[in-house]
Amino acid sequence: MLRNHPPPSADLERLRAVAHAIRRTCIELATGKGQGYLGQALGFADVMAAVYFHELRWDPRDLDWPERDRFVLSTGHYAIVLWATLAEAGAIPREELATFATDDSRLDMSTLDTSPGVEATGGSLGHGLPVAVGMALGLRLSGSDARVFCELSDGECQEGSTWEAALSAATFGLDRLVAIVDANGIQADGEIVVALEPLAEKWRAFGFDTQEIDGNDMAAVVAALERARARDGRPKAIVCRTLPGKGVPRLERREKAHFIRVEADEWGAILAELEAERARASGRTAQEGREGAT
Repeated sequence: MLRNHPPPSADLERLRAVAHAIRRTCIELATGKGQGYLGQALGFADVMAAVYFHELRWDPRDLDWPERDRFVLSTGHYAIVLWATLAEAGAIPREELATFATDDSRLDMSTLDTSPGVEATGGSLGHGLPVAVGMALGLRLSGSDARVFCELSDGECQEGSTWEAALSAATFGLDRLVAIVDANGIQADGEIVVALEPLAEKWRAFGFDTQEIDGNDMAAVVAALERARARDGRPKAIVCRTLPGKGVPRLERREKAHFIRVEADEWGAILAELEAERARASGRTAQEGREGAT
């Protein structure tokens, strides 16, 4: 969204197409490496498409525009989906994607302070929300109406610093802060080990206006982002239930989904599955539209 406020409604099919393009780019980036944080990227692509192409007030031609909304990627290892999103928006030259995860590249497997479009590095988990709270408070004190969106994972909700920041956000009434929790149920060695559920209720108990949605349902993501625009004195939280590897059935079924390793002969099949799933989803959407019109 270029230097203006987002429209009241979204072209959902356009956003779904953007999410598909982001997924495809993520796969292309990972192909040359044979491995990567691909499961999270595919699972979170719908949210990234909706945030950057519908909700965020920013200018891809000027990533330092002072009045921009801020997006903090707390899980720095999700960088691959950020690079794909920024490239889709034109903020990163597509030819630069070829340098992904190479020596001296701006586009590493995790965010760097020299990376384009990065508001805060996220290598150490549990720090993104504290940084975002500070940003939101600083922007308010400076008289800016810019908003701060902070992606964080359910795994990070095992960190005490996350909840200390949440308490502060509610205490200061930071209603321009939106915490977007990628609740994909995994961490480095498998499933989440701490009893986090009911996760949405915990955010509500900490003073956040909280929604819990299917993070792979574009209509639900857009509706939640639009509701989170309310200026009611409460910070916002959107708990997004996402599926690691979304859009590629063989990756959706991977037991070890945190850092996916792929055999060289699998990449073609992975891209083919992505395209087939997109075609099936488009067919279902078209059929639902026809049925709704009758």
